[in-house]
Amino acid sequence: MKASNPKEILGNVHSIETFGAYDGPGLRYVLFLQGCPLRCKFCHNRDTWGTEDNKLMSVDDILNDYDKYRAFYKKGGITVSGGEATLQIEFLTELFKKAKEKNIHTCLDTSAGTFSETRIPEFEALLQYTDLVLLDIKHIDDERHKWLTGASNKNILKFAKILSDKKIPTILRHILLPDINSQDEYLYRLRDFIDTLDNFIGIDILPYHTKGIMKWDNMGVDYELKDTPEPTKQQVEHAEYVLKHNYKYMQ
Repeated sequence: MKASNPKEILGNVHSIETFGAYDGPGLRYVLFLQGCPLRCKFCHNRDTWGTEDNKLMSVDDILNDYDKYRAFYKKGGITVSGGEATLQIEFLTELFKKAKEKNIHTCLDTSAGTFSETRIPEFEALLQYTDLVLLDIKHIDDERHKWLTGASNKNILKFAKILSDKKIPTILRHILLPDINSQDEYLYRLRDFIDTLDNFIGIDILPYHTKGIMKWDNMGVDYELKDTPEPTKQQVEHAEYVLKHNYKYMQ
């Protein structure tokens, strides 16, 4: 699909959820963009990794589609996820800019997998139109993060610091994987890190689940963590306690 305007930016869209209830406040229009630089061993959207063209849509295409359901989004808005949404940062920035012109609440769901200090101006341009960030920190230990995702966490933690410096409201999302990042050593290190930030308005512990394995199987790709169990209720409650108890910005 070609843009009618040669200068028009097109987004490579994986899928759209029109009534998302878990990706930001209220009911939301959730846009999943195609492509991700991380290679998370537990990814439940394995089919979003590739950057080949899927469904190309313009910013106006998205906002016109949003308007069909806008009556339901009075306390919601648009969330952009992936894949990794910032892989298409130019399109994302333009979308959020036009969304704010229409008084639409904007939420970025990201693992900050494309952030680097050389790209700060691009990210600053995006953040000026971003109302909320859902930041996924997958592992606080850099070596374990490399093993789990194929990349260092250093730039991700730097991005978290920038969000704090700019006072961008942020919700931490931490997927709890038994015996991978559930150990006290890692939970307390993560707590120590988030205690250095002053912009978090929420901390969500997301229990690892095995439902995404089917996508790997359908693609004929080996799933390395097939023996990793889902966390128990007690493990989730313990992680909640470590990361949330007396957290100064949630009281």
